Amino acid sequence: MADLVQYYGTGRRKASVARVFLRPGDGKFTVNHKGFEEYFVTEQQRVSAKRPLVLVEMLSNFDVLANVSGGGVSAQADAVKMGISRALLEFNIELRKTLKGEGLLSRDARIKERKKYGQKGARKRFQFSKR
Repeated sequence: MADLVQYYGTGRRKASVARVFLRPGDGKFTVNHKGFEEYFVTEQQRVSAKRPLVLVEMLSNFDVLANVSGGGVSAQADAVKMGISRALLEFNIELRKTLKGEGLLSRDARIKERKKYGQKGARKRFQFSKR
């Protein structure tokens, strides 16, 4: 049996984790076994997710299979973006300069801050009463 050629990359953003597989193909994009337009409903999410492939001009060279879990849809789109970027590096390490210059390889570390004890939330305090 012929070996399946695919490139793998993991992307994370907030609570979202994306496992992305790039396979040689004609540009088919699948997210959680759904179509790309069906899963990412806004144009901003679609542009964000496809950005690495558009940047290196390989949008029609690869089929993208992404499994995404956790977080909201916008964070998932950014997680897919990072996963595609890492998978492209596995395909061709010379793309690193282009992707890094656009900031597609750096993990966005901003996450939800935890609630503290003695407070209503992460920063908000309980109401103070002087009398």
